[in-house]
Amino acid sequence: MESRTYLPPVRVSVRCGLQAPRRALSELLGQLGNLDLDVEEAGTVELIVAEALNNICEHAYSGQENAGPIDIECVHGPGGLNLKIEDEGASMPDGRTPIGLQADVDVEFADLPEGGFGWFLIKDLAKDVEYRREGQRNQLRLRVAVALPAAA
Repeated sequence: MESRTYLPPVRVSVRCGLQAPRRALSELLGQLGNLDLDVEEAGTVELIVAEALNNICEHAYSGQENAGPIDIECVHGPGGLNLKIEDEGASMPDGRTPIGLQADVDVEFADLPEGGFGWFLIKDLAKDVEYRREGQRNQLRLRVAVALPAAA
């Protein structure tokens, strides 16, 4: 029987601000370094988490003078990386994530949409995307399928 070695749970906490997504991503990817993710896997994790963090800072904490915390927990297991991202900002409209339709990019450069790609990318690249509001906290859970490390 083959045994696998999984990374211990990773936790990252930052206060929302201009550099929060960058700091959180740097710390998260640093702690995931032992997984030896290939360039594509690391890029996928980075893109998904960056989009989620940017949405939190731009929308959940929008207009708040003292933006609050963002907490990320990552558990590595047989299905890949299970991420939980929490914040204390405003809840999602209607209590659920946006549909995340693919934006039409077959237009003139000046007519390209300014936003709208984030939720499409998150839902396209991640698995099992779930949002819920628990008390005063938003909770986004998702899974990123990455290759398992070789048996120890």
